[in-house]
Amino acid sequence: MSPQIDELRPPTAARLLTIWRTCREMADDPLERVLLCNAHILTECCFFQGEPAFADETAVLEALTGRQMEHLLRQLAGEPEKTAREVNPGFDEERFRQLGGV
Repeated sequence: MSPQIDELRPPTAARLLTIWRTCREMADDPLERVLLCNAHILTECCFFQGEPAFADETAVLEALTGRQMEHLLRQLAGEPEKTAREVNPGFDEERFRQLGGV
């Protein structure tokens, strides 16, 4: 179950650089390093009722999928949310509703 998040607080560029430098030392494998770095960023930026939503990087990695992490990071970066049709041009919204979707 994903934790509740009601606020995202974007980090400063200087803080991102510090996080990246810290994570650079944590893993030799570039993919592992990216996951750890992204988890660290989300640990510092995700809040629920004014309190951190995650205790640490491990909590982020255990609670969220890669796609959920990417979605939150894109929100932090200020990217607008994409509609289902933008993500998948073949998406049929009417059929989705008929099948019991939102």
